[in-house]
Amino acid sequence: MMTLSDFNDIRPYNSEEIPQIIDELTTDEAFRESMRKTFTVPVDAMLAKGRQCGSLLEIQKTFVYPFIKGILDQKSDGIDMQADELDRNGSYTFISNHRDIVLDAALLSEMMVDIGFNRTAELCTGDNLLTVPWIEKIVRLNKGIVVKRGLSLREQLVSSKHLSDYIHYVINVKKDNVWIAQRQGRAKDSNDLTQESILKMLSMGGKGTLKESIKELNIVPLTISYEFDPCDFLKAREYQMRRDNPDFKKTRDEDVNSMETGMFGYKGHIHYQAGNTINEWVDSLPDQMPKTEFFATLTHHVDHIIHSNYRLYANNYIASDMLREEERFAQLYTPQEKKRFEDYLHTQLGRIEMENPDNTFLTHKMLEMYANPLYNYLKAADQNH
Repeated sequence: MMTLSDFNDIRPYNSEEIPQIIDELTTDEAFRESMRKTFTVPVDAMLAKGRQCGSLLEIQKTFVYPFIKGILDQKSDGIDMQADELDRNGSYTFISNHRDIVLDAALLSEMMVDIGFNRTAELCTGDNLLTVPWIEKIVRLNKGIVVKRGLSLREQLVSSKHLSDYIHYVINVKKDNVWIAQRQGRAKDSNDLTQESILKMLSMGGKGTLKESIKELNIVPLTISYEFDPCDFLKAREYQMRRDNPDFKKTRDEDVNSMETGMFGYKGHIHYQAGNTINEWVDSLPDQMPKTEFFATLTHHVDHIIHSNYRLYANNYIASDMLREEERFAQLYTPQEKKRFEDYLHTQLGRIEMENPDNTFLTHKMLEMYANPLYNYLKAADQNH
């Protein structure tokens, strides 16, 4: 039987470890400097407050929740989450499309508090984002699970099994929730497709048959819909950089810029839509289904639910009509909404810093980002009939 200590290298901290981690942060000058730049409250006062927290949920409610609320008040037109079918005391593995490096997971925790869940979720976070020790400490204080990246094939296999064992442990022993993105890295063009490898990893832990192992996790496909993506212009720039230079690699500074832009940029309205758990559907699959067919079918089903649950905004319809030079959806938006979106695109294009920007290409890429959720939604709706 596995115990919590088997996962010390990747798990969030536990309540007893909070004072020690706060002590370590107290003497970390890089952490103190970053906090001084970000917050007006004195660093020592924040750390003293952190020492008084008796659990990670309390840390989240004391620090993360008000911080996220502040961002939303200034940089969004509101957020809501629908999860009517889910038990507020349940333990679920949320698997969602990936829009924002930091906020996808943080907003889920904030919304779970708002709609009455007793626990937030442990959040799978790639170690490529944990670039310095204090960031890893802050992430693990915020219920972060460390996902190891950049490993050899053999190391990756061992790491995937270890991560899967831990996620099963969280759901079945800790009785907590987990969030994981449907793919490694964001879908830059918003064509949200689940990587089969994520579902294969999830199936590696647990007991019994493949079906039993997947059902053990209570997987809930979760759809995130942003009205505006603050990073759209950065993603478009990256597309042109890769087009013009196949060896293009983003720098660490560019990653940090993406994180900051995503957090502090304007988002319009944000909607989170949770589906049901997939357990009943998994039960309906044949017991002797070949593995390759099982994962292909499972991946398609998760995508189908995510795509079916998009909240579509005027931007999505306008982008499609602009992209295809037609007026197919003109009755679903007003001339004022179209003008607003065109002005927004113009402003975002003006923010792209690069030599020789190809504005036709960049505009096309940004329009695709807003049109693709609509196309996937329509495809899913066709399959429902």
